[in-house]
Amino acid sequence: MVFIMPPERGRDVLHAKVRFGIEEVKSRGAFIIAVAEQGDRDDERYADVVFRRPECPTLMSPLVDVVPLQLFAMDMAEIKGYDVDKPRNLARSVTIE
Repeated sequence: MVFIMPPERGRDVLHAKVRFGIEEVKSRGAFIIAVAEQGDRDDERYADVVFRRPECPTLMSPLVDVVPLQLFAMDMAEIKGYDVDKPRNLARSVTIE
């Protein structure tokens, strides 16, 4: 499972809820991948793999979090042999009013 860890600073309650969710899923044997801020060292105890992102303002963190996840998705698709430039079942739709 992939989790995006919110920054600890100013988001203690949300950070604790996500960490609790990770512990719950991990107790059932899941492999955990987390995206976390560079300053958060506590996350390494809960996740199997941690992608680090630079610290940024809280409102910008979703935009920064998406970059390693997009790269991860692209690498996984290439490993599986999928053409990332021509996805299957992609339909184009044009609406004329």
